[in-house]
Amino acid sequence: MRVLVRCLFAGVVCCALNLVAQSPDSDAVKVPTDMQAQAAPQPATQPQPQIYRRPGKIVVPASSIVRPEDAGLRMHTNVEIFVPAGRPLSSIIPDDTFSETPASLGCVYKVGPIYNNGCTPSGGGTNHPTGGWGAIALVDAFDNPQASHDLSTFSSHYGLPAAQFRKIYANTSYGNLHGFTASCSGTPPGDTGWGLEEDLDIEYAHAMSPSAKILLVEACSNSGDDLYFAELVAGIEVSSRGGGDISNSWGGGEFSGEVGSVDDVFYRYYGNKIVYFASAGDDGWGAQYPSSSPWVVSAGGTTINRDSGMNFLSESCWSGSGGGVSSYELWQNPPDINNGMGPWASFQFPMAGLTARQTPDFSFDADPNSGANVYDSYGYSGWLVVGGTSLASPALAGIVNASKNLLGAGNGPNFTSAENNMIYSQLYSHIAYLTNFYDVTTGNNGVAAGPGYDQCTGVGSVRGHLGK
Repeated sequence: MRVLVRCLFAGVVCCALNLVAQSPDSDAVKVPTDMQAQAAPQPATQPQPQIYRRPGKIVVPASSIVRPEDAGLRMHTNVEIFVPAGRPLSSIIPDDTFSETPASLGCVYKVGPIYNNGCTPSGGGTNHPTGGWGAIALVDAFDNPQASHDLSTFSSHYGLPAAQFRKIYANTSYGNLHGFTASCSGTPPGDTGWGLEEDLDIEYAHAMSPSAKILLVEACSNSGDDLYFAELVAGIEVSSRGGGDISNSWGGGEFSGEVGSVDDVFYRYYGNKIVYFASAGDDGWGAQYPSSSPWVVSAGGTTINRDSGMNFLSESCWSGSGGGVSSYELWQNPPDINNGMGPWASFQFPMAGLTARQTPDFSFDADPNSGANVYDSYGYSGWLVVGGTSLASPALAGIVNASKNLLGAGNGPNFTSAENNMIYSQLYSHIAYLTNFYDVTTGNNGVAAGPGYDQCTGVGSVRGHLGK
């Protein structure tokens, strides 16, 4: 179980400046033998760029605390807040010199203008990503009454176009949906922890895909049943707008009942050109649900490494990123779509064989130390620096949406996970893979990142819109 506040650097006095020698994300330099060293003088050693870590602390909202007793019953957010040393939790002015912005993230991931070689947060201005189609639904629990205001303030500050935004209450007005019903009849009760989650979700889905319609679908509570009901409502609403994407920045422990009727929630509307996303979690190695559903694109987390001038250097596996092997989403023999994985979810077959679902699929910045500016006026007092895989899921949903591949799954009995099929098909194609993804090979979340697929960053992080 997590504590609410923890020091950022294990083994180092909290809030002390930490400069770490960068290891290049390339083949290791070959060290000459003694004979070679005597035969020819060696060039002067070039200083390696150093990774800057801003001093501060991590605060985990109560809504993101993992409670084992909630497994299968209640879900938690995947939000972590970075508080720079000497600064309050939130402020009326964002720190655009250090914290990631729509422009800096668009530049790093090559889905927006490349405005300088370092993709510095302070140099981004209005060089934000463009594009989008259909709708992106962000499914969350409880109500944030300031959501529309906060999204408008965020967009205005960064020069983003005004969002086509609508809030939807997943309540009893939708009746019974495939065996699920809502526990409230009107507006869900408010919750400030989930309210921050909602602001993060809508702001970065909009930032990565500013032309898409943004739908905030609020469940009556954080119970699994209410959220699964809201997922079905999101499917209805996105389908009515021609398709798009659905992001879920929440999760919980796996449970035996997830296979079958609950998994069905995440492919029910696949044939309507909808792709589902879910955060892989913030507690290090270990699979969480619904990220482990084979019909969901699981979003892992990276750390963006910058030097003291805030120039982008590389990405590494974020130590908090979820990822692992599912205990219940197993390959079935003979195949039965009601009992887990089969040919319809064979995207991991070349690397995993006939075993179990592994997470994540691909990744985005999630380390709160390289977190992004979020505006929240409901539970907080303005701008915060926010990370967690709750940032990764809506941002990746926005990037995939702006790619305009219009993927989902085919109608009929196969329910193929077309988005995951596209992602994994590039893993063994050296040209497409190295062009469309950044292979994260450093860091660990309990398992070490390495070349190709790993259970921290999946196939890696995105580079550009192609192949998404």
